[in-house]
Amino acid sequence: MDGPDTSTGMNHADLRRGVGDVAPLLLGIVPFGLVAGVAAVEAGLDLSEAVAMSVLVFAGASQLAALELLGRDAPLSVVVVTAAVINLRMLMYSASIAPYFRALSGRWRAGLAYLLTDQAYALSVARFRREEPVDRRAYYLGVAGTMWVVWQVTTVAGVLLGTGVPDSWGLEFAVPLVFLALLVPAMEDRATTVAAVASGAIAVAGAGLPLNLGLLVGASAGILVGLGVERPGGVEDAD
Repeated sequence: MDGPDTSTGMNHADLRRGVGDVAPLLLGIVPFGLVAGVAAVEAGLDLSEAVAMSVLVFAGASQLAALELLGRDAPLSVVVVTAAVINLRMLMYSASIAPYFRALSGRWRAGLAYLLTDQAYALSVARFRREEPVDRRAYYLGVAGTMWVVWQVTTVAGVLLGTGVPDSWGLEFAVPLVFLALLVPAMEDRATTVAAVASGAIAVAGAGLPLNLGLLVGASAGILVGLGVERPGGVEDAD
């Protein structure tokens, strides 16, 4: 079926395909989750508090930022605003992927929105844009549901390990590798490549901005640059 699945059934083959597609990325998610769990311990959270935060927030980058601020006794308002700013990119993701789930009920759309992550968005949209038939709900759940389970398990493992994970393991290095694994295949043409390079450069240059605004500024600039390259009369049409 090419459109969204509005029946009560679900294509198990597409569900398994989603699990299979996200599996290679889990090699980076596992250490990411362990780092989040260790950070929770260092911030003074106990197991129940760390699990509650992981389930309710379910956002790796903003969780780590919030935990770091909590560890520094930052005001709660600053913690909340920082986490919200980092997650503003989800507004762009949700606006982009929403048309693929338009036929689903509001309850289903709300549940899928909760599971939205960088990886779930990138893999799902790439799959949905292909012309081959796919049960979009099943595929998305295969990707996003697997991400959720692995994140929760590894976060708990990180809390239980506490600060016993040696720095020599270099777990933090796995985090950017996950995003690079998503970025490189998405650079399919000049517009996406130029947008990726521009957004990355601007985000790095703005790393010192307050409230982690460098990430948001870089993402916004990348979108504008990409649109400028794609539009008639832009760089894309110069050849």
